[in-house]
Amino acid sequence: MSADAQSPNLSAGCIRVRGARVHNLQGIDVDIPRQLLTVITGVSGSGKSSLAFDVIHAESQRRYLESLSAETRSRVGVWQRPDVDVIDGLPPTISVGQSAGSGSLRSTLATTTEILDYLRLLFARCGEAHCPKCGRPLSARSPQEIVEQILALEVGRKVMILAPLVRGKRGAHRDVFETIAKAGFVRARVDGELIEASQPPALAKTKSHSIEAIVDRIVVKAGLQARLRESVELALKYGDGTVILCEQSPDGWEDHAYSSRFACADCAVSFSELDPRTFSFNSPHGACLSCRGLGVIVPAETDHDAISERQSERQELCSDCGGSRLNPFAQGVRFRGITLPELLRKTVSEAVGIVAQWQTSEVSKTSEVSVTRVLERTLPAIRGRLDFLIRVGADYLSLDRPTRTLSGGEFQRARLAACLGSGLVGACYVLDEPTVGLHPKDTEAMIATLRELRDQGNTVLVVEHDPDVMRSADHLIDLGPGAGADGGRVIAYGSPSDVADNPQSVTGQFVGRALLPDQGRARVPDLRSGRESRWLALANVSVHNLSDISVRIPLRALTAITGVSGSGKTSLVHHALVPQVRQHLAHRLGGETDAIARLVEVTQSPIGRTPTSNPATYSGVWDEICRLYSQTRDSKLRGFRASRFKFNSPSGRCEACRGRGVQRVRLQLLPDVFVTCPTCRGERFNSATLQVRFYGRTAADVLRLRIDEAAELFTNIPRVAAVLKTFREVGLGYLRLGQSATTLSGGEAQRVKLATELSRESTESTLFVLDEPTTGLHPADVERLLSLLRRLVSAGHTVVVIEHHLEVIAQSDWLIDLGPDGGLRGGQIVAEGAPADVVARGIGHTALALAK
Repeated sequence: MSADAQSPNLSAGCIRVRGARVHNLQGIDVDIPRQLLTVITGVSGSGKSSLAFDVIHAESQRRYLESLSAETRSRVGVWQRPDVDVIDGLPPTISVGQSAGSGSLRSTLATTTEILDYLRLLFARCGEAHCPKCGRPLSARSPQEIVEQILALEVGRKVMILAPLVRGKRGAHRDVFETIAKAGFVRARVDGELIEASQPPALAKTKSHSIEAIVDRIVVKAGLQARLRESVELALKYGDGTVILCEQSPDGWEDHAYSSRFACADCAVSFSELDPRTFSFNSPHGACLSCRGLGVIVPAETDHDAISERQSERQELCSDCGGSRLNPFAQGVRFRGITLPELLRKTVSEAVGIVAQWQTSEVSKTSEVSVTRVLERTLPAIRGRLDFLIRVGADYLSLDRPTRTLSGGEFQRARLAACLGSGLVGACYVLDEPTVGLHPKDTEAMIATLRELRDQGNTVLVVEHDPDVMRSADHLIDLGPGAGADGGRVIAYGSPSDVADNPQSVTGQFVGRALLPDQGRARVPDLRSGRESRWLALANVSVHNLSDISVRIPLRALTAITGVSGSGKTSLVHHALVPQVRQHLAHRLGGETDAIARLVEVTQSPIGRTPTSNPATYSGVWDEICRLYSQTRDSKLRGFRASRFKFNSPSGRCEACRGRGVQRVRLQLLPDVFVTCPTCRGERFNSATLQVRFYGRTAADVLRLRIDEAAELFTNIPRVAAVLKTFREVGLGYLRLGQSATTLSGGEAQRVKLATELSRESTESTLFVLDEPTTGLHPADVERLLSLLRRLVSAGHTVVVIEHHLEVIAQSDWLIDLGPDGGLRGGQIVAEGAPADVVARGIGHTALALAK
């Protein structure tokens, strides 16, 4: 696609890419119109993500990093320029991907959408504090009450009166020390250490510090009332309403903070002034001390991956904060009768109703001016982001939902809602399949959201397989014709109709095509036959939002569980069906013949959370390949065993990166960056290990092979060839054998698991449970997956899939549709039966989508 081949109406105002050769891109030239909705499509592995993320977004990120300070750039190192000749007209890009699993352990839906930022300001400025002990509203302590508190101490007790000037803030704070000197204070306390005010220490700008001016030092005795009052008032003045009394005790010095704003006279406790940090579980000022703001209690030595797993299961909630992550004082602050944790536990749709009441309440009209201004600033921003979440189909999620427990599609929609709320203009949004996990009913709302981003003056670049999104694009770019080395070329471009009319485009065949007709298969047993042995029955299921439902699933058939997001599909399948089948299998009698002898649950959870996990290691293929390398002549001469070629072997791996091939660079205020290991240059192994070759290839060379290529190399190795053949059958031939698990989408991870399982020989009748297996698949690849699922059914197995893809739903034997909507409005059986019968009845969103 040359520069002069562009449509005349797109020649101006474009992102011009010339000679892109990243991964499998074949030196392509492409123009992407700015301020329009462009969809990049093509079969899996054709180079879509390479163009969108590894060329356009990567180059924009590189240019941004070059604008940072020399100190920051030195930490990142040399950020490699994408292998491309020219990129012109590139605006700042924002990547909205599906990498929920890599988010912070402290990240929630509310933080991801920035809703919590506005709620923190709202509760800090307009909330009413309550005593955590007795629950009564807190009152301010007068200077006289603070003086009396000091005089009540035993005679002879040493006390320091301090004015807090800086509390846990980064910076050198030279101006603060100047203020202390000008005020005439002789001493100060910096991070707990006493210093002379005339000789302030040099503080690290990048670290947090606490600084207090020492206003007075006394020994408690009679006759100090006047002096104490003057000192306390002076400390309150410089401490912005807060004074710290540091008294000596047998165990050392103890601090007691008193505020002229918040204090409980009955409980004899006081608290600092309300501040947005008070409601931040990422700050020591707001986080629960027991769980450190995580909401769960875990051993100190437990790694982050284990924490995230336990967090995702909602186990071992912190007993002190009840999972709210906040300290008792922050939990007790109320606004209009509700606390922040109570609000965050609400779903998006429930929170919208509460905020709407706040906006129409007469209380805001009678509030003081400062409070009214805060309400005018925060409430519309909160309401707007909640509305955006509803529009992108995330209304059923709770605001305190941990980001790591979101699916890739849910996380991307949350990020998209934040982008809409930011109101940015002139940016380029790069999205990775935003319709993943969406029911066709919600796809229309997603398309409207993408158009709104465009209409705000932004460029929207979407990698997508959904035909409805393709048809809605202003500009369509089809890559292919195949995957890997067979792809990476521009096959068609232009309007959706232009691509549909192009006979060379595989995608074009699906853009204007209706669903394949239902073949009317009659293998499903008749409900009226009463042959219960051919059905898997679940009775009176009440899990999450499921309300005492009973369903039957036909054996040796393909059953699709459908419904809008949050309707109860996951609850029915993973929290009801799977546990009951497991229990049945665990208690069946030995030798008993059964219609289900084995259960295989295949989810979209990652196959690993570290760069050393990949399809080769997960499937066990790498163990076989390591044995092959250990049997070569070079290995035998050197005494290398199979373990030498594994990433966890210190003898064979690169110790600089510990076999990862990349090194993590942590940046302040920016996401972590992974850079190629400078020692092994991404090879993962040390130089001695790389001396061994198999058919001329090192172990690093084999890991870089596509699965299609590896299948040809190991065609005479039965154990390896059988696994790789199955990988190709599920549409994963384009993946690199050693592709990091952290880069795999949820759909790819699920197909890796499915291929691994199918490659194991088993004659037992099996129940296969899959969660949206079509995620990330081109329509042409969906047909291949359907063929594989049909083979499983023909072999006597039972297949249950949670699915939104209409092609799979239409081709299933049995359909169970949940709803009618999500959350509390879901959890009911809307329709069940053969797809044609469900369509004929016309009840529910799925039936309507199929009918269209």
